[in-house]
Amino acid sequence: MAETSILIVDDDNDILTAARLLLKRHFERVVTANQPERIPALLAETAFDVVLLDMNFVTGERSGREGLTWMSRILEIDAEAIVVLITAYSAIDTAVEAMKLGAFDFVAKPWQNEKLVATVRAAALHRKSRVEAASLKRQNRELAAETNRPSDLILGTSPAMRRVFELIAKAAPTDANVLILGENGTGKELVAREIHRQSARAAGVFMSVDVGAVAESVVESELFGHKKGAFTGASENRIGRFQAASGGTLFLDELGNISRPLQAKLLTALERREVVPVGANAPVAIDVRVISATNAPRAELYDEGVFRQDLLYRLNTVEIELPPLRDRREDIPPLADHFMRVYAKKYGRDVRRIADDVMAAIAAYPWPGNVRALRHALERAVILCDGETLRIGDFPVQPAEGEARGDDGQGLSGTLAEVERRAIEQALQRHAGNVTHAAHDLGITRTSLYRRMEKYGL
Repeated sequence: MAETSILIVDDDNDILTAARLLLKRHFERVVTANQPERIPALLAETAFDVVLLDMNFVTGERSGREGLTWMSRILEIDAEAIVVLITAYSAIDTAVEAMKLGAFDFVAKPWQNEKLVATVRAAALHRKSRVEAASLKRQNRELAAETNRPSDLILGTSPAMRRVFELIAKAAPTDANVLILGENGTGKELVAREIHRQSARAAGVFMSVDVGAVAESVVESELFGHKKGAFTGASENRIGRFQAASGGTLFLDELGNISRPLQAKLLTALERREVVPVGANAPVAIDVRVISATNAPRAELYDEGVFRQDLLYRLNTVEIELPPLRDRREDIPPLADHFMRVYAKKYGRDVRRIADDVMAAIAAYPWPGNVRALRHALERAVILCDGETLRIGDFPVQPAEGEARGDDGQGLSGTLAEVERRAIEQALQRHAGNVTHAAHDLGITRTSLYRRMEKYGL
């Protein structure tokens, strides 16, 4: 624990000696000064926890106005300074006035030792709590700035993504709860962050909790907090995510994994805008906006036997469904190009473009892992690339576990001919043999598609 520093300023050396001898038995550092003119220099050297300041320095002066002047100087130098005035009985009215102007307290001469020590100790504790509060506010601002920093762009010009952007723009300025639906890897957290960034809570914290990754035994404590001794291992009080996100946004990911008992408690918290920490009797008010996300199928989510519908209605005031990447293929080339540039910069590689045939194969691939899988594939390709152009050989032989695999179990990693032939066949099937529509779907010209169809005997 940091030492407590006390500064005593009085023109009476006997007063200084008596106060120093008394206070040094209780506080680590006690500095004295018999001239108030030394105050600025002393404060420049040390951030004193408490300044004991006499109210009169000129001989015969009893108004206490000098003390008020020097107190103002002290607070100009250190706005968080804690000043305790030393006054004669005749200036008590002025001391009371000084407290209205920022003094913490005053002690009258001659003081009682116990009273002086108690006053200074209370003042020192107040200083520490004030400094800690200021530090916490700074940390919260820094945390908010960091958590609200865009980690990636939401790219897309497809009709499906334009609809998503419209919903974000309409929902964000309100305080309505939002439910985001979509497969894994579609960018649900990015959308949640963008809603927060465009909201009136943007200066507050964006706090994310993956309820699917938290053990069932501790998820209630994680969300609502707990009291010391509430359960084995609860060695101290802890606030939950709802309280920690106060004034900001709480993002509940993998909502579909919340158990029925916890669904009931979550509903109560949202209805009453308060939480009860585990082991506590009294509720704690909360002020958060809740954005939720789930990859659960819509039919499952709207099944009363699986998910409480009264809770769902609390969470989906606005509902945003993110399309899978296979349903917005026109967005794949700009996304791939964006990820290529991001990772080329990150890894210091001179990769500048993606070969046309590779881009066609990328655009045609179904990407079961969605944007996340595309991003990972481009990252690996940039790392493996030896030149300025990404080619099929730069993609791994086998996709990583959980990454993009086609219906036949192969990923983008097959030979270009295998990938390209399969992509063309699938596009032609989707568009019932219409070459123009298939070419547009693949992101190539009709001439290029005819050439490739001839190549593969299609």
